[in-house]
Amino acid sequence: MREWYRETSPAGRRAFWTTFGGWALEGADAQIYGLVLPTLTSLWHLTGGQGGLASSATLISTALGGWLAGAASDRWDRVTVLRFTIAWYAVATALVGFADDFPSLLTLRCLQGLGFGGEWAAGTVLISEYVTSRHRGRVLGAVQSGWAVGWAFTLAAYSVLVAVLPEAWAWRAMFWLGVLPALLVLALRRGIPDPTAEQRRREPASPTAIFRPGLLRVTVLGALLGLGSHGGYYALTTFLPTYLHTTRHLSVMSSGGHLTVFIAGSFLGYLASGRLSDRIGRRRNVLVFAVGCLVTLLPYLLLPLGDLGTLVAGAPLGFFSAGIPGGLGALFAELYPTRVRGSGQGFCYNLGRVVSAAFPALVGHLSGRLGLAASIALFAGFAYALAAVAAACLPEGRNPEPPLAPAPVTASG
Repeated sequence: MREWYRETSPAGRRAFWTTFGGWALEGADAQIYGLVLPTLTSLWHLTGGQGGLASSATLISTALGGWLAGAASDRWDRVTVLRFTIAWYAVATALVGFADDFPSLLTLRCLQGLGFGGEWAAGTVLISEYVTSRHRGRVLGAVQSGWAVGWAFTLAAYSVLVAVLPEAWAWRAMFWLGVLPALLVLALRRGIPDPTAEQRRREPASPTAIFRPGLLRVTVLGALLGLGSHGGYYALTTFLPTYLHTTRHLSVMSSGGHLTVFIAGSFLGYLASGRLSDRIGRRRNVLVFAVGCLVTLLPYLLLPLGDLGTLVAGAPLGFFSAGIPGGLGALFAELYPTRVRGSGQGFCYNLGRVVSAAFPALVGHLSGRLGLAASIALFAGFAYALAAVAAACLPEGRNPEPPLAPAPVTASG
């Protein structure tokens, strides 16, 4: 990572830090809902199904935003699409704070999701094209670690707000704060060129090219991998604060300590996944972390660990759950050629969000029958098993060319 940073151009460094900042902002804004869900459930008397529905609907709109932004970044300019999406979701996040009932919350969360999906689709493709294959895994893993940084910021801010504001205002203030970092990130995005714009203009391709015979197998398996990764992560993290509060009976401050350990593990997981991806290969790396999720998830949720045991077990669970998405950017980038890279990555990463959108809703619906812990374990466990199978069946991406060079239209990229 340090070697790449010394060797890359000033534009490459700016692209790294601003993409990192955009991903951190997205992580901050996305995790607000999970933190305030117990409060909204109490204030608005929401059912578990309603709480899960708001999360699921957001994931569906996130997928739509990712597909559109991925295709748009191939057709037009990656940087312009990136700036637009981050502005969109920052404003939408602030508007959520003005919701006064469940229908308005649901509508505004869907608008928020459109920007969420677009930021990853455009941002990950952009930074992957500034990096050689030798460093791509660790650089993209470092970018993805911004999610944990953003989540930590959200957790710290919420801990302060619930201490100084009434509960009915603290959750609104959280969403209002979501617009502030966007001003800095948008300013920093100036002066960053799109490195493959000219090549894509010379070799235009339809977004449907990812479904043609040479790439169809990669697209199907990549979409299943995205489903497993997102299904497990969102089934777990959407209800993790609620699980700690209602099942473990922890206060906001105590559950904040557990979440801090989980987030710290996630941050290290992103970085470790990137480095391991460069060492053993993109596909094997994702497989290792998917199996690790299965090994750590079930004991965390189903064994009587006690408060200290749950606190300690949160670190490896956060580590492995972050490692899968931490490795997807490099894997997908090397499975698709430059001219359809945005479409391919956007589709695979975000189709998983559409189908996995059912997972939080199902967890919330079945929690009344099975209990919250068992419901999370059932759906997250199934999702991570699916991710492991899909990763095992995917080809290993091979993309040895330096950044900005054209890539042939083949399944191996």
